[in-house]
Amino acid sequence: MHQESHKPTAGSTRGPVRMLAAAGAIAVASAALGAGPAAAQDLNTITSFDGTAITFYWFPAVGLADGQKAPTVLQGPGFGGQAQSNPDAPSSPSIPGVGDLRRAGYNVLTWNPRGISPSGGQAQLNNPDFEGRDVSELITWVADRPEAQLDATGDPRVGMTGGSYGGGIQLSTAAVDQRLDAIVPVIAWNSLQTSLYKADTIKSSWVNALLVGATRPGNTFSPSILKGREQARKGTTFSSEVVDFALAAGPAQVLPQIATPTLILQGTIDDLFPPSEAIENYNALTRAGVPVKMVWFCGGHGVCLTKGGASKLPLEQTWTWLDKYLKGNTAADTGPGFTWIDQRGKYRSASSYPTPDRTLTAKGKGTLALKKNGGSGPYTGKLPGDVSPTFQLVLRPTIPGPAKRAVNVTARAKKPTVVVGTPKLKITYKGTSKNKKVRVLAQLVDKRTDTVVGNQITPFALRLNGKKQTASVPLEAVSFAMRKGQKLTLQIVAQSSAYNTFPKGGKVRFSKIKVSLPAVD
Repeated sequence: MHQESHKPTAGSTRGPVRMLAAAGAIAVASAALGAGPAAAQDLNTITSFDGTAITFYWFPAVGLADGQKAPTVLQGPGFGGQAQSNPDAPSSPSIPGVGDLRRAGYNVLTWNPRGISPSGGQAQLNNPDFEGRDVSELITWVADRPEAQLDATGDPRVGMTGGSYGGGIQLSTAAVDQRLDAIVPVIAWNSLQTSLYKADTIKSSWVNALLVGATRPGNTFSPSILKGREQARKGTTFSSEVVDFALAAGPAQVLPQIATPTLILQGTIDDLFPPSEAIENYNALTRAGVPVKMVWFCGGHGVCLTKGGASKLPLEQTWTWLDKYLKGNTAADTGPGFTWIDQRGKYRSASSYPTPDRTLTAKGKGTLALKKNGGSGPYTGKLPGDVSPTFQLVLRPTIPGPAKRAVNVTARAKKPTVVVGTPKLKITYKGTSKNKKVRVLAQLVDKRTDTVVGNQITPFALRLNGKKQTASVPLEAVSFAMRKGQKLTLQIVAQSSAYNTFPKGGKVRFSKIKVSLPAVD
């Protein structure tokens, strides 16, 4: 029997949208998701496919009469976080809480992923062949529950919600289990190589923060994860073993196997899993013919430094998606295929992720000294008051800031211009350096607010052998609405707090620089 969806009131959500707790990068991240234990529950255990014990909690929907059944939602924690044990946990600004889901007529299952105490095994970064199959075993367990609505014998009506690690697992599970009816991955990734190791450059600030937050008594990680942490402390590159391990974890390579309707929620200021990761997921699922929608909001792993942080849209979209694909409400309107927010807090929509109608271009040149001082970040401006001191301590190094030592190229809008998507950089250069592997970085700066657009910075490699070289570099995707006459400045820098490139001297002369910003009407 279909029941009307319950949408929590504004007072039922808590925690700033600027700080999605799914970050999992800090020990308190799970608590910010409402994951702190508040009521004693029975901890259940199943034995997964390889003998690993997976522990979980089961919360039937509120008000079910004897014999009445309901669809089920599975919700996983952030990286290193434990399963939600509170049956009345409230919603965050972008993820429905256990209590609100139950009152909306859903059973809820939360679990401790492989390697996260008190579950057994070693964490494998949501590898479909490990964590994905673990969740598949949980779905089989749900099928035998008297409260679970079934589509067929052994096939429960089931969906998934959750953010970060709890978002990535949804894609890994959907690829190996066709019984999933709806998923809502929040601030998830496409590839750990492109998100944490773009241009073969370790995103050192986040790699270190993630492992610090996830390492607590009882948690056990694959040796490859621990090796990656040590390599991030010492240099710019991972070993082939670590890279191969991360690539196997996906989910990029298994997306063509997904048939589950998918709502992608991604943060424009997420500097761990940038919007570029969501674009890749969206395009892959679109090619596979999957019902898919993507929403960008001002939140994620990081801090929203512009307007729009208090939007209820991501949560509202989630309730509508579940209503349509789990409760079977065919009248539920999920809206356009792509909705995004700009830096002023205004949402825009398109039928799908758009190709640019035109480009805003700028050209320049300059010489960059390959020195450590004067680079990008950490952000030194004032952070929002609702960002706790603990979060500030960990997050400041991840946030880029305008650089004092940079090659600058400024683009000016001759008319109102809505920039959304992936900027492109073309360069001609030559130079010398003591480094065997030289990395520099590019970012877009809004001088009006003295902030980096979307907190996004992109590393790229240079070949410095004293000869002229050319390169084309796609930058991280951004969203920015420019008024007539407004300017954005491209900065190329030698060092950042987000990526430690270990510059050792030398210089590079950029004789031609062209930046192209994608614009839509």
